[in-house]
Amino acid sequence: MSDTTAGLLQVALLIAALAACYRPLGAYMARAYTSERDTRVEKLLYRLVGVDPRADQRWSVYARALLAFSAVSVLGLYALLRFQPHLPLSLGFPGVSPDQAFNTAASFVTNTNWQSYSGESTMGHLAQMAGLAVQNFASAAVGMAVAVALIRGFTRSRTDRVGNFWVDLTRGCLRILLPLAVVGTIALVALGAVQNFSSGTGATTLAGIHQSIPGGPVASQEAIKELGTNGGGFYNANSAHPFENPNPFSNFLEIFFLLLIPVALTRTFGLMVKDKRQGYAILATMGALWSMILAGVWALEAAHPGTALKLAGAAMEGKETRFGVAASSLFATSTTGTSTGAVDAFHSSFTALGGGLLILNMGLGEVAPGGTGSGIYGILVLAIVAVFVAGLMVGRTPEYLRKKITSREIKLVSLYILTTPVLVLAGTGLAMGLSSARASILNPGPHGLSEVLYAFMSTGNNNGSAFAGLSANTGFYNVGLGLVMLAGRFIPIVLALALAGSLAGQRSVPETAGTLPTHTALFVALLIGVVVIVAGLTYFPALALGPLAEGL
Repeated sequence: MSDTTAGLLQVALLIAALAACYRPLGAYMARAYTSERDTRVEKLLYRLVGVDPRADQRWSVYARALLAFSAVSVLGLYALLRFQPHLPLSLGFPGVSPDQAFNTAASFVTNTNWQSYSGESTMGHLAQMAGLAVQNFASAAVGMAVAVALIRGFTRSRTDRVGNFWVDLTRGCLRILLPLAVVGTIALVALGAVQNFSSGTGATTLAGIHQSIPGGPVASQEAIKELGTNGGGFYNANSAHPFENPNPFSNFLEIFFLLLIPVALTRTFGLMVKDKRQGYAILATMGALWSMILAGVWALEAAHPGTALKLAGAAMEGKETRFGVAASSLFATSTTGTSTGAVDAFHSSFTALGGGLLILNMGLGEVAPGGTGSGIYGILVLAIVAVFVAGLMVGRTPEYLRKKITSREIKLVSLYILTTPVLVLAGTGLAMGLSSARASILNPGPHGLSEVLYAFMSTGNNNGSAFAGLSANTGFYNVGLGLVMLAGRFIPIVLALALAGSLAGQRSVPETAGTLPTHTALFVALLIGVVVIVAGLTYFPALALGPLAEGL
């Protein structure tokens, strides 16, 4: 079977699997967030932390609770990494340095999972499980909570309440992420992923060199890292490592995991706003963008333009022979489009234009289909821009989901859209302007700029994947990228919650003959245009200097 045929079959099976889970999972998540009943475990947790689950919160209170939880999470994870040698299951590893501990704590709490270290030589089992894996659950649940709060802003009328953060966080973890992760772990173990507490197994290589092969609770972390669109690897090679991703079947399963919740959340959205057509429209937009990027990346990698690649016969440098070009392109497109960051191939080794499309995919705002929770609230913000543009065309006040889009909403949306480009472009410019930061670039010229741009694009959008080739474990990058991750995560979240509060405070307006239908193919096309023009083309000058210059 040719690589192209196998790739097309994988895409078809992936779409079929997602379609099969779309309705049941989307409906289940809608029930989880709208149910009035709490489980016994949830009631116990609420009593332990002193939370009244029936208390509805204003958006500002919701935001303060979220920020407080995240701040405590950063401090707790930082302390765990610093004091690692004094804790059980440390495997004899020293404490993580202050700047790298800050970077890692910020990374995992923000759902970015950028890594400037090699996991198998830096983190003991306790740090991996109680630190990193726990934040994989918590950060994903935080994103889903924000998405649900924004949806409530559309569904509620004349109120300043958008839900209870602690309830949304708990239900996201216990009712959705944990059951899926258990099933995912069992599936990965069955396919050959490692799951143990081994401190390492001695082996002798063919060259006669003795080395220790580290084991650990790998499959359980792999499952939630994909399901929660986190992306941090237990090993430095991430999902290209055979212990994390043993074969093409596990590779397919991991791609399915990272797309599953972002896709199903569009069904949850449609059910919660009581118009399933709205969910289908958002899904169609996400699907169209994902398909276009996939087609472009796959075509460029299959064509392998360039003298060296032509002589080699394929663009396989940096890719796993177990997966090939097609599966690597599918994984890369999905991971950069879902704010996941897991990789089964080094993106720096993609063709110049193929790597440029991966950077652009993140630059679209991580909405194709986006991260767990962050994808749906990100594209809803852009949907507001789309109806605003349409309203300007016909000279009437724009409406979306029976809510008027006033100057207050547009100001919040504008700030939301501008935040990430400012962080990414300012950070890239600063890094290219400092000689100490330029010293980390291993490949000079346009490719070196692409490496730096990718780093700030990945962290600013809370993706976490790396282009490779950039020595990012320095004081500048650890601190700088850590600050970009925190700002890129929490400034948009606060703005999205403020938007939810503003919408919830309005009364719902009836649809009229002049209301723009937001469930039609016309609106989908308009929304795609807004995503590409407003979000994506912001980065065109930087892309022109990096991957475009290299590719052309």
